[in-house]
Amino acid sequence: MSSITTKAQVNININIGSQPDWGPTGYDHVDYYYLPDVDAYYYVPTKQYVYLVNGTWAWRNSLPSRYSGYNLYNGYKVVMNNPKPYLSHQSHVKQYSKYKNYNAKQVVIRDSREAKYVNARSNNATQNKRPAQTARPVQRTSVRKNVEVKKDNKNNVANANNNSKARNKGRGGKG
Repeated sequence: MSSITTKAQVNININIGSQPDWGPTGYDHVDYYYLPDVDAYYYVPTKQYVYLVNGTWAWRNSLPSRYSGYNLYNGYKVVMNNPKPYLSHQSHVKQYSKYKNYNAKQVVIRDSREAKYVNARSNNATQNKRPAQTARPVQRTSVRKNVEVKKDNKNNVANANNNSKARNKGRGGKG
């Protein structure tokens, strides 16, 4: 009888906490969203929109100004986990054009009650809080105090010496 040893490597990549609140629920990992209403992509790792500008793919932190009133929570999102999906843009336009102005609502992460989304939201809220800044004492103030104290100490020493001399003179000693 022989035995065969088999090793398997499993790679699980979960990025629930990186997905935007307006992303649809049901996905543990998302690379891109295709947004048919605005004909653009959103790249989750860098939090950037990818769309055509004069025939060239542009990566921006926001959608073009013509979509400034677009509500990401209401629009339909298509999850895409293949590299550079925008290179297949024409097929996406054809395949997903039926979702432009889509009236059925997708449940978005913000509105989900699933534990994995609730936990991710609370973790993000904790990580995004900045510690309160505490006021630091002004260094000049303490330096001035030290200088004044030193002057007082010199004066006190001088006064002590003068007092000592005066006492010695009164006793018949050298002054």
